[in-house]
Amino acid sequence: MEFKDYYKILGVDRNATEKEIRQAYRRLARKYHPDVNPGDKEAEERFKEINEAYEVLSDPEKRRKYDQFGAQWRQFERMGGRPEDFDWSQWMTGPGGQRVYTRTVSPEELNEILGGLGGFSDFFQMLFGGMGGRRTVDFSDLFGGWEQEVQERVQPSRDIEQPIQITLEEAFRGTTRVIQREDGTRLEVKIPRGVRTGSRVRVAGAGGGRGRRRGDLYLRVEVLPHPTFQRDGDDLKVDVPVDLYTAILGGEVQVPTLERPVMLKIPPETPNGKVFRLRGLGMPNLRNPDQRGDLYARVNVQLPRNLTEREKELFRQLRDLSRRR
Repeated sequence: MEFKDYYKILGVDRNATEKEIRQAYRRLARKYHPDVNPGDKEAEERFKEINEAYEVLSDPEKRRKYDQFGAQWRQFERMGGRPEDFDWSQWMTGPGGQRVYTRTVSPEELNEILGGLGGFSDFFQMLFGGMGGRRTVDFSDLFGGWEQEVQERVQPSRDIEQPIQITLEEAFRGTTRVIQREDGTRLEVKIPRGVRTGSRVRVAGAGGGRGRRRGDLYLRVEVLPHPTFQRDGDDLKVDVPVDLYTAILGGEVQVPTLERPVMLKIPPETPNGKVFRLRGLGMPNLRNPDQRGDLYARVNVQLPRNLTEREKELFRQLRDLSRRR
């Protein structure tokens, strides 16, 4: 059975402080953890060695015993002794034949927490009286950030989708929504300009799970119908009432937009249903908000009502003139 140099395994000096040992362990454990190196048997064995070394050097009593044993081992080697000839008996039990070290967590439980990587080496078992006892583990110290990662594996990350409704004006200008998450915290989310029904706004790390392994939150947008405008992609459509006289003789009418009204020139004899294209007065493009769609204004000719007898007579004259052509 070969001597294991736990200081060399952790890459620390023999006079290293507890803090230096802990930092070295955390750095190496993260590097060789099986979750980081799936299927890598060499990394798995390295991870076992690192945990075994830390088990000894992080415990003042075990470290003292190990240092004492190491000095005798090196002297035994210098004298030409073979590992199998070394006298292990003095290291296997404490005074009165009793085990020196008691434990409160079984090795099976520890191995389960470490991912089922198996027990400690024969060297460790010989030096510290076997693994038959139980030990106390302060997981917040032993694992540091790994304790949270164990919890995260129990509660895996997941994406969450939540519907929201906004007005066409909010889709045009952009808006915000305050979302309450599963843990009760509230989150203000910015809704970008140009979203449409079916758009999904992603909020990274705001979904289900714990710590760094949270999923994402997706807000599924529904833009509510508008009483004036109909939307077609980035374009808008609007009906514009035009009186009969303007449609026949020509003139100007006011057209509503999502910003401010604009004036539209109506040529003489404009038919009902005629569509005019007003460039750049539609919705902003979601990917490029500075680029906008168009507004299509459709003429809706309004017939005069409540005519006087004189007005009716004039229309009769127009009818008669038209029939004489």
